[in-house]
Amino acid sequence: MSTDTGTLSPAASARGVPRAATPPRAPLAAGPALPYPGGGERASPARRLAPALAALGVSAADAQALERDARTRLVAQGQPVFQRSDVAHTVVVLLQGDVALGVALADTQFRPERLVHAPAWLDLASAWLDTTFPLDARALSPVAVAEWPLDVLSPLVERRPTLARTLIDALAAQVRALALNTHELMHKDAPARLAAWLHQRCVPRPGVPGQAVVQLHERKRDIASQLAITPETLSRLMRSFMQQGVLEVSGYTVHVLDPAALAALADGQTSPCAG
Repeated sequence: MSTDTGTLSPAASARGVPRAATPPRAPLAAGPALPYPGGGERASPARRLAPALAALGVSAADAQALERDARTRLVAQGQPVFQRSDVAHTVVVLLQGDVALGVALADTQFRPERLVHAPAWLDLASAWLDTTFPLDARALSPVAVAEWPLDVLSPLVERRPTLARTLIDALAAQVRALALNTHELMHKDAPARLAAWLHQRCVPRPGVPGQAVVQLHERKRDIASQLAITPETLSRLMRSFMQQGVLEVSGYTVHVLDPAALAALADGQTSPCAG
């Protein structure tokens, strides 16, 4: 794959955010049947609740208590999961699919700031503050979400200290991640931001000790938006990293040949030309 292509995902056209006008928000209920890999067209979102909660560190007993009061729904690709104008009355968890958090602009375009892959807490904070959601959430694929109104969740938290601790840990992790992201945007140059973005997503490369791999799921312009750079700058930086022998790109997979060098770039120890 050339880094000058318009997308960094094999399903970019299918997963990209539509440019059409934003449709009205789906009701807080089970939506229409949507295709889910491995789940069948009419697979209930509730079936995905237990494994998603377990992946988020919720104990089996706490997950059982949450399942009883969960309100689940499906959201079609391109539709809003929630909007900044909505007052947050629920805590929201993403059970399956991909969601972009960002800003829906007046010209019907969407500017993503962060992409979330299930399972994940999509908004764990706003309902406790009785305020609006801080960002718009747009489904990049068919997604399943579960929600708990605060008047249901709050008594559960009071009765179940282990659940309270799990939610506190999740909130603390989110605050730390946002603080680190803010620091990088304010104090790191473009090469260091891209290197850090890649380094955070590295997993060991199967069968190749000492190397790592990053699977790209987002479009190039969506990655660039997260890093506050242009798509053209992103392409130039990727080429620069390749020329230095730090990584190579094969299709929509980034093979990190020298993880230590990538980590050094992320720390700003070297500064390849951003173009």
